[in-house]
Amino acid sequence: MELIATAHNGPAGIAAARLGEEDCRHNFCEMHSPLEANGARVEAERCYFCFDAPCLEACPTGIDVPGFIRMIANHNPAGAAGLILQENIMGGTCARACPVETLCEHACVRNQDDDRPVTIGLLQRYAVDQALDQDVNYFSRASDSGRSVGVVGAGPAGLACAHRLAVMGHSVVVYEAREKTGGLNEYGLAAYKMLNDFAQRESRFITSVGGIEIAHGKTFGHDFSLADLRDRHDGVFLGLGLGGGNTLGIPGETSAGVEDAVDFIDRLRQATRLSSIPVGKRVVVIGGGMTAIDVAVQAKLLGAEDVTLVYRRGPEQMKASAKEQDFARIRGVTIRFWAQPESVVHQDGSVTGVEFHVTGGPDGQRRPPNFVLDADMVFKAIGQAPQPLAEALAGFKRERGRLVVDANRLTSQAGVWAGGDCIAGGDDLTVSAVQDGKLAANAIHETLSAGGTD
Repeated sequence: MELIATAHNGPAGIAAARLGEEDCRHNFCEMHSPLEANGARVEAERCYFCFDAPCLEACPTGIDVPGFIRMIANHNPAGAAGLILQENIMGGTCARACPVETLCEHACVRNQDDDRPVTIGLLQRYAVDQALDQDVNYFSRASDSGRSVGVVGAGPAGLACAHRLAVMGHSVVVYEAREKTGGLNEYGLAAYKMLNDFAQRESRFITSVGGIEIAHGKTFGHDFSLADLRDRHDGVFLGLGLGGGNTLGIPGETSAGVEDAVDFIDRLRQATRLSSIPVGKRVVVIGGGMTAIDVAVQAKLLGAEDVTLVYRRGPEQMKASAKEQDFARIRGVTIRFWAQPESVVHQDGSVTGVEFHVTGGPDGQRRPPNFVLDADMVFKAIGQAPQPLAEALAGFKRERGRLVVDANRLTSQAGVWAGGDCIAGGDDLTVSAVQDGKLAANAIHETLSAGGTD
């Protein structure tokens, strides 16, 4: 690949156009090659179609996995997509970004030492993509109920809730702070997972059912309040997501070249030219979840020469699965365990490295002294903090800043439901956010149908 010399953007060592645009586009290709028709049928025929299918139980949205796979085996991908979308309206995104290796595919009965699981994620993607390509219409609205619901946030939870409510005949207004619909799917997932503007394509499919208005540029707690929502609507759903990234709380953290991983991914996803995104020559990523893997891999794909991901515990404790860890290593990322940042080393206000101390390791292993990794760019990927909405959410029961909800996703405030990353006890997955929205919509519909909330 051809390296292109350019002026530095910011601290020394951080530069755009480390690779040409063509090389960047080549690097950001499909993470996994999608299945074609014949390959999908062959893979589908590997399924045992279990009666008490453990893969179904492992799916947070309860998709009839053996049912849709049987339809693919019987040359009916459109029917398969119908089964998927009935339970998970974002089946296309989840097929691309869901950690299937720890959910449905992990539970597959073929997942044995001498075999491999059925590639459920790829089969789901094949079916949904076929349906979107053919513009199949699966949903129609019930007669107008005369009731309306205000949804805050056009992310996975908000859109899933809005879609199900619209199908049931209710009118929905989704209030979204940003200019695009999709939330995390649009702004937070790795670019190599969501190619060809798929998040927007899926959002258009969801809202095409009718009865859903998206009000962009509307920020909760600034442009409108909970009281406003109660005045305008018969029910309220909060899909607020999370706020900014957590801080490391160490000396030197504010040095130039230290960035929040989510902000970097956001800029990358919205860039018209991948090569325009400045990246360091030597990059250190601090964290152990999917965001850490995503930002580390993308830094490498943009031309960073050395990328090291450092996690404070062992590989088994990482939120990122073993499969994702291997994916990062294959693409040149070094992963180091049992080390925690102690300070950011800097010179003239710009980062030059990170000092770590060893936190542990295998029993009996001698702990070495602190060590320093040279770096001209550091990414913080240690999770996001709850939205700083103390006044807007006054009166709500919260746990560590997140909203406490019951099994139906009802908050401590009557007539207000919530879901997605903003609620306590979740696992911060798109598929779980979709399930939250779906369960909340069912509960809202039942309440409205009984004449409740005004």
